[in-house]
Amino acid sequence: MSKYLSIILFIAFGLISQAQTTISGKVIDTKGNPIFGANVYLNGTYDGATTMEDGKFSFETEETGTQSLVVSFLSYETKTLTLDASLLNTLEIKLREDVNALDTVVLSAGTFEANDNSKVSVLKPLDVVTTASALGDFVGALQTLPGTSNNAEDGRLFVRGGNADETQIFIDGIRVFTPYTPTTNNLPTRGRYSPFLFDGITFSTGGYSAEYGQALSSVLLLNTIDEPDQEKTDIGIMTVGAALGNTQKWEKSSLSVNATYINLAPYLQVFEDRNDWEKPFEAAQGEAVFRRKFTNGTLKFYAAFDTTNFELTQEDINEEDGLQFKLNNKNFYTNTSYKGILNNNWSIVTGLSYTYARNKIGVEMNDIDDTENSFHAKLKLKKRFSSRFKLNFGVEQFLTDFNEDFSNSSFSDSYGFNNNITAGFAEADLVFSKDLALKVGLRADYSSIFESFNLAPRTALAYKVSDNAQVSLAYGNFFQNPSAGALKFSQDLVPQRTDHYIFNYQYVNDGRIFRAELYRKDYDNLVKFDTQFEQPSSNFNSSGSGYAQGLDVFWRDNTSIKNLDYWVSYSLLDTQRDHRNFPNAAQPNFASKHNFSVVGKYWVESLKSQIGLDYVHASGRPYTDPNTNQFLGGRTKSFNNISFNWAYLISQQKILYFSVNNVFGFNNINGYQYANTPNANGNFSRRALTPAADQFFFVGFFWTISEKGTDNQLNNL
Repeated sequence: MSKYLSIILFIAFGLISQAQTTISGKVIDTKGNPIFGANVYLNGTYDGATTMEDGKFSFETEETGTQSLVVSFLSYETKTLTLDASLLNTLEIKLREDVNALDTVVLSAGTFEANDNSKVSVLKPLDVVTTASALGDFVGALQTLPGTSNNAEDGRLFVRGGNADETQIFIDGIRVFTPYTPTTNNLPTRGRYSPFLFDGITFSTGGYSAEYGQALSSVLLLNTIDEPDQEKTDIGIMTVGAALGNTQKWEKSSLSVNATYINLAPYLQVFEDRNDWEKPFEAAQGEAVFRRKFTNGTLKFYAAFDTTNFELTQEDINEEDGLQFKLNNKNFYTNTSYKGILNNNWSIVTGLSYTYARNKIGVEMNDIDDTENSFHAKLKLKKRFSSRFKLNFGVEQFLTDFNEDFSNSSFSDSYGFNNNITAGFAEADLVFSKDLALKVGLRADYSSIFESFNLAPRTALAYKVSDNAQVSLAYGNFFQNPSAGALKFSQDLVPQRTDHYIFNYQYVNDGRIFRAELYRKDYDNLVKFDTQFEQPSSNFNSSGSGYAQGLDVFWRDNTSIKNLDYWVSYSLLDTQRDHRNFPNAAQPNFASKHNFSVVGKYWVESLKSQIGLDYVHASGRPYTDPNTNQFLGGRTKSFNNISFNWAYLISQQKILYFSVNNVFGFNNINGYQYANTPNANGNFSRRALTPAADQFFFVGFFWTISEKGTDNQLNNL
């Protein structure tokens, strides 16, 4: 009996001993400070505790063998230790900050976000189309941001001393080869694509990701709407034409279409401009986005077609009867993209685009027929190893086939080129803490037309200096093949190159954002030629060079004054180039030293109206006066423009919209044209190059018919 009792007591004491296994330790942060209130528990059990003020914890468990101890706390990464229960005591557990938190540092050097889902957005999609001077064009709205130079007679994006060809535009990550409608001298172009179908914009003024190439100065990324929230029809009746849009939505797919017709003939009957129009500007445009959701991804198909037609005679100091110009353009662009999630934290982004563009141009007795076929295919894979380390890499192919037929009464010839570029890229994001992050990347491009291979390293570093402020550094190499203007006549060239250096300071707090950015760009291998403009007899080479440096400042505030949202931009630009037919390095005629803009939008509740006002100023641009011996030594007077718009909500879904560009009719001068030969006094006569019209008036009625009865087109104006 005594023997059995001893065995029972031995087993009981063993069980008691097992039940009294103690789990203990201390939880601290990366700086050694104790964390109070952290949850500590054995996974799959009810055994656990909460850390005290000194970070210590202790609890008892009956569990034995290998166990997983979980430690979690708000704004810190959860940590799991897997050991034998007997070893889970007197532990020191260090938790790292959760870098997925909203207050984590953002790699933002050189980048402006316009995306409702972005951590830091300097613009919203709504701003793109409600900026008074933009006239409904997303490019016009971006010209109110720092880093851009005002070229009112052109209309394209000129960024940080770069010409417009140095900025590339992408839709859903896929290249757009012909993003602007064609035009003629002194008539500004517009972006081809309506803001109706986009909900996110990223505008990089420099130092952008290794994923994007063939852009010396800037990239503009447009993202189509992922999924509409309801079915609707949009109707627009305007002084310059009409627009119609419709969205259909099904269980796993949706379709949005948009059509626009523009004809300036009625407008020009009321407001004549300085041109003699034989056929006023006429354009038709159609767009469609189809979306299909799958279990692990989304497929998008985007297509756009537009046609432009006009004929006019412009004043020319060397042509007594003026210069005759006519243009007929047809452009088709299609884009298919897929975003999906693969296994083990892998994701895929892939897509392709095709562009067909044809321009039939008549200049006096000369006929020019341009045809471009371009193709872009891209595959990108991304692996998320953890919230602190992400890697993406991919390959892409660009194909361009360009042909031009030139003819007049005494001469005809054909020119062209095939430009095939194969590229690969890899980039890693390393987040060391909520205060410090690093991006490193490498891009490789092979150009078959030059048989050249180029490597372009890029890196960006961001450090959070306070709860609301951070600083960033960025560096990168960027390559771009010469434009069609040179390549169609000569392929004995090399890719052009820039090096970007950027320092950025950013402060964000309670609806206010301040950015200041210093930058330097060094150019090499720019195209030069020895004639007045590119032509078959030109001698081309790649010996050009240049630099651009400056300061960009941006401030936005939408909380200090109720119902008022405004931003202020300023850019200081110092740049010189020795390119094209320049005899020496000089500030190019598309660059302004000072650019300043103020944009304000105020909601008047009693009038159910949004009132917008903006002011744009640019210092004078260079021009060459042949009466002096100084190349690009003259300066035009400063450019000034004040624009106004008013959107009145007749009802929730009906809007009456009015805008006027250049309210006070400033007589702006874009440059000067000089006579080819001197007059009797030995001087070269000149005429000022002024806008076709000092002012532009717009009136439109917009009506939305939707399921919920709440949508309107305020964000499309």
